[in-house]
Amino acid sequence: MSIRPARDGEAGFLSDLALRSKAHWGYDAEFLAACREELSLSGPELAGRRTAVAERDGRIVGFTTLEGEPPQGVLGMMFVDPDAIGQGVGRLLFTHVVETARALGFTRFTIDADPNAEPFYEAMGGVPAGRVPSGSIPGRTLTRYLRTIPE
Repeated sequence: MSIRPARDGEAGFLSDLALRSKAHWGYDAEFLAACREELSLSGPELAGRRTAVAERDGRIVGFTTLEGEPPQGVLGMMFVDPDAIGQGVGRLLFTHVVETARALGFTRFTIDADPNAEPFYEAMGGVPAGRVPSGSIPGRTLTRYLRTIPE
C-alpha cells in the first residue's frame, strides 16, 4: 500500500468513497443526502486541503485531508473504502497526516469525529476536547478531538 497526493480528476471518486464509507455505518438515505454537500470535494480543493490517498494494487482504498495553517490544523476528512476497513488503511493514513503535519510545522490538529470513528481516533492519540455542531445535521453534535504532534 502506498500514499500519494490526490489528483485533480479524482475529486468525484473521493466524494463517492466518502459517502460509501459513511453509509457503511448504517446511516439511512436521508442522513446521507444531508451529508452529501459536506462530503463532496472539487478538483481545486484537493491541493488546498492537502488531500492524500491510500492506494493498493492501483486502487484507491482511502483518503484524508489536512487543512489549516501551522501551528494548528484540522484533519478535515478521513475515509476508508468499506471493503478495506479493518485492514490498516486508516492507521497508515493517520500516520501520514501526523508526519505531514510535523514536516509543515503544525504542533496539533483537531478532528471532529463521527461517533463510529471515536474509538479509532482515541487509539491514534486523540484526546476529547469538547463537542461541536455537525456541519450537515442540525442539532447533531460531534466529539472534537485534539491530537498533538510530537517533535
